[in-house]
Amino acid sequence: MQKIVFFGLALLAIVAAAPQDPQAYILRQESDVNPEGYNFEFETSDGITRQEHGVLKQISEDHQGIEVHGSYKYTAPDGLVYTVNFIANEHGFQPQEHVEHPSQ
Repeated sequence: MQKIVFFGLALLAIVAAAPQDPQAYILRQESDVNPEGYNFEFETSDGITRQEHGVLKQISEDHQGIEVHGSYKYTAPDGLVYTVNFIANEHGFQPQEHVEHPSQ
């Protein structure tokens, strides 16, 4: 009987120590698309946020493209919060990262 109780407690400890993988769900989501560009943003239950704004831009006399401004934010497994602000245009993807430490 003691072996069964010990085995049961050991199994319970293993299950409790296993990493939890809860499903995140969308708390808020908005979007708007039109011929001149687009906007979207969302936030999930696990703290991820993203927003983006794209505008049609005349790059040269013969070419148009979309210039995008945006940001995203998430908490990494180490507890640090990463925020990336970016611009993407004819000069490429230009990110700027900011890291918040848990004590901030």
